[in-house]
Amino acid sequence: MTIVVDAMGGDYAPDAPVEAVRQAATTFSDTRFIVIGNEEKINGVAGASFPGNVTIHHTDVVISGDDEPVRAVRRKPDSSLVMAAKMVSDNKADVMVSAGNTGAIMAAGALVMGRLKNVERPALAPVLPTFNGSGVLLLDAGATMDASAENLLDYAYMAAEYTKYVLDIENPRIGLLNVGTEDTKGNAVVKQAFLLLSESSLNFVGNVEAREMMAGCADVVVCDGFVGNVVLKLAEGLGLGLFAGLKEVMTESGLVTRMAAGVLAPKLRTLRSRYDWAEHGGAPFLGVAGGCIKAHGSSNPRAWYMALTQAHKFAANDVLAKLTSAMVARS
Repeated sequence: MTIVVDAMGGDYAPDAPVEAVRQAATTFSDTRFIVIGNEEKINGVAGASFPGNVTIHHTDVVISGDDEPVRAVRRKPDSSLVMAAKMVSDNKADVMVSAGNTGAIMAAGALVMGRLKNVERPALAPVLPTFNGSGVLLLDAGATMDASAENLLDYAYMAAEYTKYVLDIENPRIGLLNVGTEDTKGNAVVKQAFLLLSESSLNFVGNVEAREMMAGCADVVVCDGFVGNVVLKLAEGLGLGLFAGLKEVMTESGLVTRMAAGVLAPKLRTLRSRYDWAEHGGAPFLGVAGGCIKAHGSSNPRAWYMALTQAHKFAANDVLAKLTSAMVARS
């Protein structure tokens, strides 16, 4: 199997992806890694000696965070991001990973790879931390602002396959994000989606509220991209603020505070790791005709490594074929 990496996307490129590829290539010696980007900069990363299963494809062209996504994908075919998508589309790689411009990654997925049969709107599907540590797959997190009830049903079917083969949950519980748990709650689209999900073969557990979602009441939660993106960014902001506040309190001057910090430090590190987005890999772009994983723009080497691990599992379990079969079976 082959994983192609856009080494020029993200806040810490190319250092973070290069370090992660070195580690992943050693861990997954059965996998070929293609690193796309400025060869001089890639080789200039400290200790950037790769195992034999890593090759570098040079390009000087990069899609920046300020570029308009669709225009950039069309006008920069030699960019590291578009080249990675093209390799997947041409079956030269099984899955791509990038921490670059989110809109451009989604545009490249849709325009270069195309959509799976019977999928009208692909969805971005990150895993959000939950209080019980299990995590919840949320989709859509921003690809489609105005999803239809049928789109939400598609998301649920794709998520069920992905969750089964990548997150190792045999019969995932599917929830519909709503303003209340009652069957009659929600707008017209959500009410129709509730009916479709209730009649499906999925393990649908009904409507869930955002607070219940974070408690782990479902393994998958579906919603439109507008709501999902708000939920995602609120969760990220709350996490950052909470741990920043804890750090401030635990580093206050005073003997008692310092003693308490020393005693609690191991437990706090465990708690932090439970809610650390870096431990959950990237967000797959489900519904496109190729493996496409969006790593967080602020990914450090650890987050990059987890995204590459996720990509390896996606390819090893032939998840794209399973998604394709699941959507064809619905026709």
